[in-house]
Amino acid sequence: MGHAAADRPLVIDPTGRDIHAEAERIRALGPAVRVELPGGVPVWAVCGQEQLRLLLTDPRVSKDAHRHWAAWIRGEVTAEWQLFPWVGVRNMFTAYGPDHRRLRGLVSSAFTARRTAALRPRIEEIVEVALDELAGVARGNPVDLREYYAYPIPVNVICELFGVTDADTREQVRRCVDAFFRTAADRREAAEAYPRIQGILRGLIAGKREHPGDDLSSALIAARDGGSRLSEDELVATLSLFLSAGHESTVNLLDHAIAALLTHPGQLDLVRTGQVTWEAVIEETLRHQAPVASIPLRYAVEDIDLGDGITLRAGDAILACYAAAGRDPLVHGHDADRFDVTRPAKDHLSLGHGAHHCLGAPLARLEALVALPALFARHPGLTLAADPGTLAPMESFISNGHRTLPVRLGP
Repeated sequence: MGHAAADRPLVIDPTGRDIHAEAERIRALGPAVRVELPGGVPVWAVCGQEQLRLLLTDPRVSKDAHRHWAAWIRGEVTAEWQLFPWVGVRNMFTAYGPDHRRLRGLVSSAFTARRTAALRPRIEEIVEVALDELAGVARGNPVDLREYYAYPIPVNVICELFGVTDADTREQVRRCVDAFFRTAADRREAAEAYPRIQGILRGLIAGKREHPGDDLSSALIAARDGGSRLSEDELVATLSLFLSAGHESTVNLLDHAIAALLTHPGQLDLVRTGQVTWEAVIEETLRHQAPVASIPLRYAVEDIDLGDGITLRAGDAILACYAAAGRDPLVHGHDADRFDVTRPAKDHLSLGHGAHHCLGAPLARLEALVALPALFARHPGLTLAADPGTLAPMESFISNGHRTLPVRLGP
């Protein structure tokens, strides 16, 4: 399979202990390299930004394991695999071709730029409430900014959009989603979380059928019951997708943007004095710390020649390495590892590209554009309450964030 196909592939660290160091090791072997995922599953890790960009738009690349992943079709990978929720479900995330266009079409109108912009006043209200609650929790003591600011804002926004108003349901969904992303956890945890979230969402759907609201869940249910080509399982899987992916990226974007600015005070000053925009901060954060480091999986529908003697064979699985691509020195130069809001070109693929480009990307950017300046305006004396080197990453090679982000709000 070309010079990158080693007899002993590099084993991806499921704990995500240092995803950027791991990306460097992979990149040193080539832009596409055979690696091993948890459970001994072999895939191609694509970390070159241009190679990844091409694959994300290539019609010969699928996300449907049931049709195009040879190992899945042969039964070598089954529903017991801990990453099953990422590959085995049937929703917009895993669909290919006409199926993908059908499923995406049902929800894309809800995430247009115009509709997203109309959410701004409500997002501003949610941010103000979060700031008030953050101050109440801190009371002069160090506080976990991830738990009490970066997390509640995106969760409240996405849950309001989909009409998940019950606090207990939100907490149950959170536990399931955490299990999907925590790739270092016991594989039974993820396996048990998937049927659990299905049960929760089937209960939500039953309630919405009896008492529909002005929300996206009710709209999807109406489309399903009104005769759209959306099966009941697809409806459940679509809600699961949006309630999980709909907040995780934004939580990590806020987490990393705040951490980066607190550890680069000179760059924070540039933003505060208006020399650099908050939009520039957001894009550099997305490039420098992709909120989702790597996404399983895509599949070669037919043989694909990547050059340099590398050929993806039909049926091979592909891991899209967004964090690695964001720091590709061939694109971003020798200082690609440096956080620099003044960087002229902040090109990245961190919110996807091509047919599967993240539908919620405008919403994620808007939430960050409201939440970041509001935080630093309310707490100009904000500082980290821990040494930056001690900020532990999440136990995941998929989700790229900190376990906690301890700060002092200031005097």
